[in-house]
Amino acid sequence: MTTAPSGGTATAVPPAPLWVGTSWKMNKTLAEAAAFVDELSAGEVPPGVQAFLLPAHTALAHVRDRLPAGSPVLLGAQNAHWASEGAGTGEVSMRMVADAGATLVEMGHSERRESFGETDRTVALKAAAALRHGLTPLVCVGEPRSVRDAGGASDFVAAQVRAALAEVPADQVGAVLIAYEPIWAIGVHGRPATQDEVAPVMALVAEVAREASDGSGARAVLYGGGVNPDNAADLLTDPHTDGLFVGRAGWAAAGFLGLLRLCAPFAGTRTASV
Repeated sequence: MTTAPSGGTATAVPPAPLWVGTSWKMNKTLAEAAAFVDELSAGEVPPGVQAFLLPAHTALAHVRDRLPAGSPVLLGAQNAHWASEGAGTGEVSMRMVADAGATLVEMGHSERRESFGETDRTVALKAAAALRHGLTPLVCVGEPRSVRDAGGASDFVAAQVRAALAEVPADQVGAVLIAYEPIWAIGVHGRPATQDEVAPVMALVAEVAREASDGSGARAVLYGGGVNPDNAADLLTDPHTDGLFVGRAGWAAAGFLGLLRLCAPFAGTRTASV
């Protein structure tokens, strides 16, 4: 794709990276994290694929130090508070996770919403705080099975996206990653979604982000929820899916490397915003 500025010559729009990452959730000791990183580093991240890992807080700095110099793998935190510091027993701040090696921060995951009181309001506060500290927000949205069955998935997810971006200036929405993760597809008891089921919602998420922005839209819209080697390629045939946020299929380094290789043919097929 090319663009031609007024009075100028056409310029090529560079391809956007294909994002593929995994959250370890509440798994891996320091030794287990080190073993994963060593095996991952012995493999290769395909060109055009932006790999990322979200270790537990206890392993974040350890993983940062274990990765080879110049590693293309980005690190993120699974959660952080919106306040820079203060009396928040058991919490960590954006400033702290950045100091430990994070460049991304996840927020709004359904497990955090259901079990730890995360709300649309706190997600919005966290998204704005992450940007203030030079971090990329990774905002998770998704509907429960009851909402999907009632035909309300689109309205539910659109409302979550609008709420999450409520505190983000329009010209900074282009720095935000959004992961659509239908709750009914997540976890060991989830049912992996088909591309036909998620494609309309992916398009909607991209459109809502574009409306909330200066026209650039989100940095990327990812799909997560029951991603595995059997459905990853099919999910990536959707033009609004800019990458995958993987769960247990990426918890072993060999499995994660396999998914990176499987996704490689789709790298370079998305167009970066200009």
